[in-house]
Amino acid sequence: MDYFSFKFYNLGINERNEYIGSGAMYEYQLKMNPKKHRTVLSDKIAFLKRFDDFAGRNWATLSMIKADAELANVFLNCAPAKIVLKHSRGQAGKAVEVCETASLNRNCLIEKMERNNFNLLETYVLQNNVLMNLSPSALNTVRLVTQLYKGEVIIIAARLRISINSKVDNVSAGNIIVPVDKDSGKVVGPGIYADITKPDEYIHPVTGVHFIGFEIPFWSECLRLVTQAALRIPENRSVGWDVAITNTGPLLIEGNHNWHYLSLQMPDKKGYKKEMLKYMD
Repeated sequence: MDYFSFKFYNLGINERNEYIGSGAMYEYQLKMNPKKHRTVLSDKIAFLKRFDDFAGRNWATLSMIKADAELANVFLNCAPAKIVLKHSRGQAGKAVEVCETASLNRNCLIEKMERNNFNLLETYVLQNNVLMNLSPSALNTVRLVTQLYKGEVIIIAARLRISINSKVDNVSAGNIIVPVDKDSGKVVGPGIYADITKPDEYIHPVTGVHFIGFEIPFWSECLRLVTQAALRIPENRSVGWDVAITNTGPLLIEGNHNWHYLSLQMPDKKGYKKEMLKYMD
């Protein structure tokens, strides 16, 4: 997969050696984020408990909804009239459903969650108007990768995930990802698909918004948010944070201990092996 994803067939041996592959990335993340410390990142409920003050939204478990007869109304009567149902261990945009609340009551909600194996309920996050104009079909999140090294939080990379007529923004669902300058918050390259047979996108195919030069709002606040989050769980030294941006600022959606090495290197069309492995000491 690495051979084709990174288009090694177009590269010489020295260029190929600049990339970190799946095996080395596995070893890197195993050392950075030991298995005994990963629950706070692999379980969305554990994550929300630890980062509730950074989440910026209401949430409840299925058991909480069952135990409190009035709690469901907090979600069913909120604006906008949408909620997000998840399984706490789901990844890559799977086991997630955005649904309208108009036709739901508490009993229907519980039945729906049980039927679809959802154990987590969240209020729907309304994204910033600038991002809504870019792509309104889903919540378009920023992926910021942090590295804790000798007590300092280093921003390894920044990416913006952009939906293409999809209810989620994950690249694995057929959407695109663009590279972002980590200092300015501006998009500095075209959008790429996980499917390498598809050409790069310079303009959103639905909204017509140009990618290069697009400026993500509240950028300094985004950097501050993930820096504070990284320092809160120093036992996990390398985290891929998913950040949503509203009209009042950023909030944390989740953190990933196994953030993907493809989305790190493919958008920049360069390898990060040297930079990643220097933190292994």
